[in-house]
Amino acid sequence: MTAISDCFETLGRNHECALIPFITAGDPDLETTAKALQVLDRSGADIIELGIPYSDPLADGPVIQAAATRALQRGTKLEQVLEMLQGITPKLRSPIVLFMYYNSILHRGIEKFLQQIAAAGVAGLVVPDLPLEEAAGLLQASGDMGIDVILLVAPTSDAERIEAIAHSSQGFIYLVSVTGVTGVRSQLENRVSDLLKQIRGVTDKPIGVGFGISEAAQARQVKEWGADGAIVGSAFVKRLAEGTPEQGLSAIAQFCQSLKAAIKTSTNTPLD
Repeated sequence: MTAISDCFETLGRNHECALIPFITAGDPDLETTAKALQVLDRSGADIIELGIPYSDPLADGPVIQAAATRALQRGTKLEQVLEMLQGITPKLRSPIVLFMYYNSILHRGIEKFLQQIAAAGVAGLVVPDLPLEEAAGLLQASGDMGIDVILLVAPTSDAERIEAIAHSSQGFIYLVSVTGVTGVRSQLENRVSDLLKQIRGVTDKPIGVGFGISEAAQARQVKEWGADGAIVGSAFVKRLAEGTPEQGLSAIAQFCQSLKAAIKTSTNTPLD
């Protein structure tokens, strides 16, 4: 069993929903990223997504694009991120999932890349620009190394494609809640509820919902719709970037705690 599967199994036994925050590596700097991972781990995160900055982040909205640009301007490289993770992951309870684009993997070669991230203690991968039809090589190699490649289901996916993605995805299935890029949204589309039921009809793998969750009420909504995980990105990235690094770390700690409290609250208890 992988670290991610083990995490969902433990939460499932307690009827809990996973909180999966996202931050961008190197924004504002890697020292702060290392501290942020530990802060999130202590503040209720169950799994943590770490975005690798990339010059052409097609799936990312303006908040995460700006964070990636700042990180790249500071010279953040994948090798530096992995070196940082190697020293941090043994201290974390939460598995780390890298969110990154396929060009960086292709450039290094699949086998070498997987060896590097495994040595750094990485548990999973989300590669938003890698379609299912081209993912077989990465899926097979990663499975052999105990690293989960998590595939995305889009709101526009038809039933046949949803079933194929659900069959192949490792660790959990990443359900994109909106058509478009990442970002803060004022409300979630009701179709997410129907998509969760549709995916649940073809697999018993955990399902995480992401893209657009920005507040406690929305995280709680996806839990009530039946999601196994709530993935929150831009709202964390925005808070971490505001003020000094210390202020940013304090802000994400409080936000993480509020989200975790919301998805542990019974459906009969109103949120503040």
